[in-house]
Amino acid sequence: MQEENKNIKQFSVSLLRKRWRKFKTIKRGYYSFLIVLAIYSISFVLPMVIGRNALIVKYNGSYTFPVFTYHAASEYNQNISGEANYRLLKKQFSEEDGDNWVLMPLYPFGPNENLLDEMEGNPPHSPSLQHIMGTDTSGRDVFSRLLYGLNVSMSFALTVTLFAFLIGIIIGALQGFFGGIVDIILHRFIEIWATLPFLYVIIIVSSLLVPNFFLLCLIMTLFSWVGITFYIRGEFYRERGKDYVSAAVAMGATNRSLIFTHILPNSLTPVISFAPFAIVGNITALVSLDFLGFGLPPPTPSWGQMIQQGMTNIEYWWLVAFPLGAEFLTLIAIVFIGEAVREAFDPKPYSRLR
Repeated sequence: MQEENKNIKQFSVSLLRKRWRKFKTIKRGYYSFLIVLAIYSISFVLPMVIGRNALIVKYNGSYTFPVFTYHAASEYNQNISGEANYRLLKKQFSEEDGDNWVLMPLYPFGPNENLLDEMEGNPPHSPSLQHIMGTDTSGRDVFSRLLYGLNVSMSFALTVTLFAFLIGIIIGALQGFFGGIVDIILHRFIEIWATLPFLYVIIIVSSLLVPNFFLLCLIMTLFSWVGITFYIRGEFYRERGKDYVSAAVAMGATNRSLIFTHILPNSLTPVISFAPFAIVGNITALVSLDFLGFGLPPPTPSWGQMIQQGMTNIEYWWLVAFPLGAEFLTLIAIVFIGEAVREAFDPKPYSRLR
């Protein structure tokens, strides 16, 4: 009896859980997923670890938190204009040997901070113990810009992928479910829209407006939704002819219920399988646009701008090696994730037709 209950429990494991278990067995993809997730999560709190602003400053018995709020140099009696220089302030307090102190991040250099006044010679400076990946031609720390650039690239790719897939799923579902004249009209619209030259649109927009993160996300989304519609359309055509849909219709299910409750959950396999590769494509697109000068404006920490600067100054090897290496490792990790997801969602192991 106990063994029978055990077999029932084993048989009742959901398909999603089976796929997750399968994904975890593919070590290369699973560990890549954990690493990318951890690094991307940390990138949202980078100012606490990497940045020019102090975490806590104790001055004349009061505490301030510059990592969250702006503080002028005059507040700490520094003879400079603008925001306080907390590295110099820390050095000043240590020399005074008083009760004042400064707590800095582990790596106290910001991504857009010009370090020309603090370093000898002309930039770029080669890697050292102080700047582990050197500085660029503007005297900015390369390591700091790489990590902040990771957050920008990943956030851009995830945003574009999410909204592009959402639009593609809606349009593809309408085509596949209703068919007929709805499918024909939407398909002609997709064919016309797909002929628009993406790069020319970017050039025109860049000449009229200063590109920013949200504008580039909008433009990329408008040109990235087309591909997924074909897969969703095909899945809906395949699923709507199955018996469970006919049974739902016979039970009086509405079109909304048929689409969102019955057909769509069984049509998301290509969406989930292609999502990692779409993220790779969107990261590459942003890097390419920044490299060509049509992407995010300086001094935004961007891998494309760093690579472009490195190619212009190719004799300084660290300006080329580190940005390209960061992009390569990120993309290869996401590709490993995509391969694992594709294998985990392969319907053959779970098919009854063996």
